[in-house]
Amino acid sequence: MTIIKSLCSDEINLSNVGIFFNKDNVKAEESSQSLKNTLDTKNINSKIYTTDEFNKEVTFAIVLGGDGTILKASRYYAKYEVPILGINLGRLGFLSQAKSSQTDKAIDYILNGSFKIEDRLMLTTLNGKLNALNDIVIKGESFSRTSRLYVHINDNLVCDYLADGLIISTPTGSTAYTLSAGGPILTPCLDAIVIVPICPHTMNARPIVIPSDEVIKITSSQNKPLLKISADGQTTYDLGVNEEIEIKKSPYRAKLILLNLEKNSFYSVLKEKLHWGLSWKG
Repeated sequence: MTIIKSLCSDEINLSNVGIFFNKDNVKAEESSQSLKNTLDTKNINSKIYTTDEFNKEVTFAIVLGGDGTILKASRYYAKYEVPILGINLGRLGFLSQAKSSQTDKAIDYILNGSFKIEDRLMLTTLNGKLNALNDIVIKGESFSRTSRLYVHINDNLVCDYLADGLIISTPTGSTAYTLSAGGPILTPCLDAIVIVPICPHTMNARPIVIPSDEVIKITSSQNKPLLKISADGQTTYDLGVNEEIEIKKSPYRAKLILLNLEKNSFYSVLKEKLHWGLSWKG
């Protein structure tokens, strides 16, 4: 049976499973082969790829690596509505659902229907050339100078930032660079966007949370260094001084699989991986 339905009526098509690994991770290829062996014993058709070989014919993607590997796969497969299961081989693994030692158990959860698919908000800019699951970051080309950035929301000038840059983040990205820059944590189910200045040169510049259907436009002042824009810290473009940057909700959403493994709720992951809310014990 190639279609697996969960208790909440989400479906996974197992007719063409892709196992993707980061070739820069020394453990990833071996772990991928072990996973394929497990799927073979369950008569599930699968094929191993590197994350440089995404295939649009895949119906279910299992990604082995760190959060960066999962982000890359999510950006590719969102438009094909392919669900993604992350297996952590990295350090933090905030987006993954199981460690490599739990792979067999994770597959059993899938086959037993003990999963749900969570649609995650994504951002898009530069007429669809850049898409992000975590964040879009704008910085000056020169590391030694700040940039003056004007932020318009729905064509209304809201902020004039003198800062090292700006982070425009999804709820998924709120636990990444955004958190390090002083932004709030948002639960992934929220339809909202966070705007966070990076090292602003004023005390009254604070993060802003806005509805996801609002459109953000960013411009820079003249006679300043060129800007760079990146998506999820992985894809970067250079921008002209007077180029207007429009950032809005993507028409596509990443589909991340959540398993009913122990300690896998968002709040449990916060506590376990970020040690959130734990008092220091001397």
